[in-house]
Amino acid sequence: MTGINRMDRAAGAVVGSAVGDALGAPFEFGPSGAFSARFPRSAPGGEMCGGRGWDPGEATDDTQMALHVADSLLERGRLDPADIFARFQRWAAADLKDIGIQTEGVLHSGLPWDRAATAWFEAGHRSAGNGSLMRATTAAVHFAARGRAATMDAARRISALTHGDPAAGEGTAVFHDLVRVALDGGDPVAALPETLGHVHPDHRDRYAAVLAPDWHPRLATEPNGAVWPCLGSAVWALRTTTTFEDALRAAVDLGMDTDTVAAVTGGLAGAVYGLGAVPARWTEPLHVPLPGAGDRVLRLPELTEVARRLVESG
Repeated sequence: MTGINRMDRAAGAVVGSAVGDALGAPFEFGPSGAFSARFPRSAPGGEMCGGRGWDPGEATDDTQMALHVADSLLERGRLDPADIFARFQRWAAADLKDIGIQTEGVLHSGLPWDRAATAWFEAGHRSAGNGSLMRATTAAVHFAARGRAATMDAARRISALTHGDPAAGEGTAVFHDLVRVALDGGDPVAALPETLGHVHPDHRDRYAAVLAPDWHPRLATEPNGAVWPCLGSAVWALRTTTTFEDALRAAVDLGMDTDTVAAVTGGLAGAVYGLGAVPARWTEPLHVPLPGAGDRVLRLPELTEVARRLVESG
């Protein structure tokens, strides 16, 4: 997409991820096709419907954690894993509507930041969920200007705070690099072969399979709550559509972990199409309460400001 500047793409990524999160939240754990059955393309409007405990337009833990990452990067002026972990812990101790089982177990383990996720993984607990991928957009925007190696390394380090399985870090690193390509005005789908070349060999085949041109989410061998089918589903939604809105519709219509698949899709599609492509009827009700950070509630102006600062500080 030409004619879209970097700042507009960055705002599209941050806002688009939050929009996807809020759009998908009411349909989480539901069947495929439920979104379009309720909101057909022929009659747009009302899609930010709320439900399952979420208010209309309310983003979930996916976006909340992404914003805590952003706060740390902006306030500390560098990647400070201990600080991010402490913010996550304060968030996890607040009155939350939702938190992932794995993330909760790690943050409440009582172990230090550099041991908690590894100990959870070594104890045999599930550690390759999509909980580090879901929060990755803000860091991806921040580190993008530093190049592939730096942004993929940052993704792995932030992922490892809660997800001890390296597979989660590799998927998050792929996402970081695809956002980087899009912010530079490139085609993230076309860049996939090169990006995959920088995935650790132990995990490259798994990601190559779900990111292949002929892969479809129905071919997934695990639910999309796992990191690789989640990322694969988001890339599939981007690859098989031509607008931000259609990419998000495709993501939510997959069912199951709809908020996270749509958040990841929204981050990618927002970086490709820019903020102007995100429907106003979706951004107007969008809001992100931020437990663990006072009484802050971020809406479109605050989210675009976060994106601006992430670009400038990165």
